[in-house]
Amino acid sequence: MTAPSPLAHAPRILIVEPNRAALGVLARRLGEAGYRIVAADSAEVAVAELYRLPVDLVLAELAMPVMTGIDLARLIRDDTALRDVAIILIAGRSNRSGAVLGFQAGADDIVVKPFDHDLLLARIARQLNRARATKQLRADNAVLDARVVTRAIELGEMRVALAASEGERIRLAGLVAN
Repeated sequence: MTAPSPLAHAPRILIVEPNRAALGVLARRLGEAGYRIVAADSAEVAVAELYRLPVDLVLAELAMPVMTGIDLARLIRDDTALRDVAIILIAGRSNRSGAVLGFQAGADDIVVKPFDHDLLLARIARQLNRARATKQLRADNAVLDARVVTRAIELGEMRVALAASEGERIRLAGLVAN
């Protein structure tokens, strides 16, 4: 039996970049950093990948033909199954309005080209840590909600038992008085 690869549990990043050369560079650099990579050359392909397998973070070009990174961010945030996926958009230096729209659409971060790969790796790690903490918080809240429901049921059962006991005490007190 072989041991599982260390990459088996590494975060999965979906890179969405229409420029194949840039896509290759990003995929190689992030793969070397220990991430599992899923590559898409369009937002439409990215959507299919998002529904095909779980992704921890989407790194997408802001300006793409047909469906932009902003459209992709909105689609992710509007889908209850995907809404917790971290999103980092890549914007051109001169696309300040696009960056603002990206944040409004739900992007967690915007990286401006040309960017330093070490800085990108730090931002990715930060977003993945935040997403992991959010996921843990949701799980903890679900456990607490289940406890509250259980305690409410137990309290209701105790009230019924107390009312029955009180009724029996009153009945017995009436018998003793007669």
